[in-house]
Amino acid sequence: MLLSHMTWPEVETCLDRGACALLPMGSTEQHGPMGLVGTDAICAAEVARRAGEICDAIVVPELAYTPAPFNTGFPGTLSIPADLTRDLVHEICAGLLSQGFKGVFIVNGHGANLEPVAQARARLPDGSVEVQSWWAPAEVMALRDARFGEWEGMHATPSEVAITQTLLGCKPPGAAATPPQKLSADYIKAHGGDRHGPPDAHRAAFPDGRVGSHSALATPEIGAELLETASAAIARAFQSFCKSRGAG
Repeated sequence: MLLSHMTWPEVETCLDRGACALLPMGSTEQHGPMGLVGTDAICAAEVARRAGEICDAIVVPELAYTPAPFNTGFPGTLSIPADLTRDLVHEICAGLLSQGFKGVFIVNGHGANLEPVAQARARLPDGSVEVQSWWAPAEVMALRDARFGEWEGMHATPSEVAITQTLLGCKPPGAAATPPQKLSADYIKAHGGDRHGPPDAHRAAFPDGRVGSHSALATPEIGAELLETASAAIARAFQSFCKSRGAG
């Protein structure tokens, strides 16, 4: 159930039965020559929507403005500071909890969101907010590895591009038809969670926007596989969270 498509009496009825909310969270940033600027928000929102259908749960509108300062050298990227993101997440979750939601489960689609979300959670009642990236469940990681291996990379990944292809069709690959430079294990470790450098330096290092990701390997068929697997995994995690919060 999408919160934005419900009336307040319908929401109140769900709260009377005991309900947790799903909150998708992405970004608005470049995703290489063939990836959509809204990729992270699109992926998180669709996984949350499908998980919500499985669980008959309320899905609140996605957060699409989050930190992506390293990508602001690419047109279309819109970034807000991490502390503002922290405060925004806190206010949204606190508002939902104060209205009677027993918990908030954040479905994440952008690595740079994780730190401000952790800071927001620290200000809220213990256990009331959980977060999981759609790609993090073991079965999703295994599928990504099986389909793309090292070419999954770190940004403008073929997995996320494949999901948007399933939902919105394919863009021509352009420069993404050529494989990018592969990343070392040390680079991946040092830059996890989107710990990238200043925008000018980042664009100079990765001029087409991809970070070790061969986006052109994406297909709508693989995107459908990923959506089904991720949605089912997130639904199971959400159901466990609801049980821990005493929600129906």
